[in-house]
Amino acid sequence: MTHSGKIMRSIVTSVVATFISGATALAVPVVPNFTQGSMTSTTETTSTVTETINSIDYNTGYTYTVTGTNIKSNAGLAPSSVTGQSNTNNGVTSTWTGLNMNNRPTFSLETPGAPFQFVESYTGPGMATQTIIQREQTIQSVTTSTSIFSQ
Repeated sequence: MTHSGKIMRSIVTSVVATFISGATALAVPVVPNFTQGSMTSTTETTSTVTETINSIDYNTGYTYTVTGTNIKSNAGLAPSSVTGQSNTNNGVTSTWTGLNMNNRPTFSLETPGAPFQFVESYTGPGMATQTIIQREQTIQSVTTSTSIFSQ
């Protein structure tokens, strides 16, 4: 082997040894293959609301009225006794005291054969009216969002 061959072999060995032992890893940058873009997202929501409104009006007392002309009572104008009454509606029971209409006075003409007018009315306590309203509403919501990105 010649002297230049020994030198060459020594240089190659030294380069390979340096490459194997002292090599440092170098990172290669990752470059996305886009420069800009956008993304759109749409969300749709539908909900149904069912609502019931139940309104109950109560008379808290009673009203008894007698009017007329050419009439007379055998004993006062109002019934002489009261009675307990109750009502149950949708699981709610209400009780009250009203007039006993079986014990009301009797009325007759003051002057027989003469013109007369007679009106008797009674409104007792308890439920007067009930109103039920049922309605259904459908609510629809659409949300759209857009994201824009660039490098």
